[in-house]
Amino acid sequence: MRKIENVEELGQIYSGLSEASVIKVTQRLTAEYRRMIEASPFVALATVGPEGLDCSPRGDAGQVIHVEDDTTLMLPDWRGNNRVDSLSNIVRDPRVGLLFLIPGSNTTMRVNGRAIVAIEDGLLERFAMDGKHPRSVVVITIDEVYSQCARAVIRADLWNAEKFAAPGCLPSVGDMLKGVKREFDGETYDREWAGRAAKTMW
Repeated sequence: MRKIENVEELGQIYSGLSEASVIKVTQRLTAEYRRMIEASPFVALATVGPEGLDCSPRGDAGQVIHVEDDTTLMLPDWRGNNRVDSLSNIVRDPRVGLLFLIPGSNTTMRVNGRAIVAIEDGLLERFAMDGKHPRSVVVITIDEVYSQCARAVIRADLWNAEKFAAPGCLPSVGDMLKGVKREFDGETYDREWAGRAAKTMW
């Protein structure tokens, strides 16, 4: 297998940047970028730490990220599996990358920046939902923000309901856990999941 050995060789294969590819990158939110981010209920959060890389899905009712100002974003950390992979990485290495998806839109948004994990009571209370508040808030300082061309989402035909996976055609989480550990009771896990999730969504 032939591989690329250096950036110069890579540049020979991928040449010819368009003007839009260059000017789209900004160090702060424009009014248009802000509208896009505030319309997104889902973001993938990428972090890096001593053990390696992590990419975690984050979603919320309404906007997943709250815009504090043109260079600051806030991501409430709601209930999950308590692995805290992303948060553990952030407290040791602040670099983060975010990829926003907006249902029905082929354009995605990207942010690269630095983050902290904040636990100030007043901040947590700002994001209360159903009488509960997040245990922490990831506060992101933007280094660069830009829109991503729509080709990937168009190629994937991501929002075409006719191509959604049919119910039952994919393994359940219980099936996958049982595939890792044969003695795991996947059926009970799947049966109880909906009720468990309803009680621990926030």
